[in-house]
Amino acid sequence: MKKASALSCSSLNPMAGPADMPDSSLGSVFDGAFEKISRGRKAFTPHLTPHEIGVISSVATGVAKVTGLPNIGFEELVIFPGNVFGIAFNVDDNEIGVVILGECSHLHAGDEVERTSRVMDVPVGEGLIGRVIDPLGAPLDGKGPVASHQRLPIERRAAAIMDRSPVTVPLQTGVKVIDALIPIGRGQRELILGDRQTGKTAVAIDAILNQRGKNVLCIYCAIGQRASAVAKTVSNLRENGALEYTIVVVTEGDDAPGLTYIAPYAATSIAEHFMEAGRDVLIVYDDLTHHARAYRELSLLLRRPPGREAFPGDIFYIHSRLLERATHLRKELGGGSLTALPIIETEAQNIAAYIPTNLISITDGQIYLSPTLFELGVLPAVDVGKSVSRVGGKAQLVAYRAVTGDLKLAFAQFEELESFARFGTRLDEETRKIFNHGQRIRACLMQAAGAPVSAPDQIAVLLALTAGLFDGVPLDKMRDAEERLRAAGMPAELQKRLVSKEDMSEPDRATILRIARKTLTPFEIKPVQGKS
Repeated sequence: MKKASALSCSSLNPMAGPADMPDSSLGSVFDGAFEKISRGRKAFTPHLTPHEIGVISSVATGVAKVTGLPNIGFEELVIFPGNVFGIAFNVDDNEIGVVILGECSHLHAGDEVERTSRVMDVPVGEGLIGRVIDPLGAPLDGKGPVASHQRLPIERRAAAIMDRSPVTVPLQTGVKVIDALIPIGRGQRELILGDRQTGKTAVAIDAILNQRGKNVLCIYCAIGQRASAVAKTVSNLRENGALEYTIVVVTEGDDAPGLTYIAPYAATSIAEHFMEAGRDVLIVYDDLTHHARAYRELSLLLRRPPGREAFPGDIFYIHSRLLERATHLRKELGGGSLTALPIIETEAQNIAAYIPTNLISITDGQIYLSPTLFELGVLPAVDVGKSVSRVGGKAQLVAYRAVTGDLKLAFAQFEELESFARFGTRLDEETRKIFNHGQRIRACLMQAAGAPVSAPDQIAVLLALTAGLFDGVPLDKMRDAEERLRAAGMPAELQKRLVSKEDMSEPDRATILRIARKTLTPFEIKPVQGKS
């Protein structure tokens, strides 16, 4: 009995070795394994993936000359050591000129360069909204990786003519002087230009702040800006709740010139993704002066022939192919729009310089900010005489046309009379009335930065202005009188009609004027008894 129990225990032992197993069962296990290996070996087909590897022949600030890549294409992406990207700009017989998109201090002649067989692209999608990124899609706000499942090339063809629709819907900026006299439509390209420190960025930021609740996605592209200036702008957007519908694309002043060059194209591809999805998008390029200078720097380093002001001959083309992508698509293609507000800096008020004239000819109008008006405290310092909108008037709200018909002419007459009044010229009574009315127009069009005004409030103020109801208000009380009128309020139904496509009716006009008279009467100068 003891021997039988011992045998049964050894047969149940899981640690029993191969020597304890029958030879037939062990052979079948090995045969099955070898058969599977044989089938897998026959089914496997090796694929050879060629990799073209070039060599850096020379490196300069922001560019490199590379040899050994005979099949590379124009604007193809390459990878340098340290995972630094570059774009093939000059494709010659013996070497290529590459624009480096990052830090290049660690690169040396003899380092290897690899082709990627793709062009530069950028992540797009809803995950970018509210984020601050660089042109490569890397986050700069410390909120972790950017969530995106799609990428688009930064260089894309503009929409064909037959895919576009007329500009018919206004883009309200909240700035009275712009919405009234230089209106902008959705799908338009309106240039903002002026000397340094005249409030160009403030106007563009006000336009972004005014899109809250209007289903307009905004993209702010900071091109070669100071880090402190960009931080201030982002903080302003966050404090006003605008970052919820805004994407910020940033290149700083100390970034590589290649990053500065591709920044507006990357931002435009992000905007086009939403436009093609049927949404309205506003993009601000701040500013294209730095963009043009970065391209000039790259071109000169790559030994491209310099032209006027040392800019290369295709400087017009790089901006035209950028701004032509702003448009209003047909309804069959979603009906989305991309409105562009490029900013450009002038020197000594010279709007006839090379880059400003190029951009004026590309865009659909310009908003000129005068340093003279800025120094006088007229903010925003928009020079109405030198500003124009060639498209937006067709898209302007009908109610604006009813109240701003004579406003621009009256303001122009005032500016002419103002130059005579400076010399102490005596004015007759009728001329004095025109002069006083013009002073009220200027005072009403003044506005603090970061305080956009809604369309119904603008129309009420402008209607009271054209009707002469502000003429009796002292200039030092104009701001208080205007704020009181805007706070007086109008019926909700009346406000809806003012922003609709209907003409302003006489009853609505009478209602607004009645509210304005009641509000402004306490501000008027009371005549002294016994004096004429």
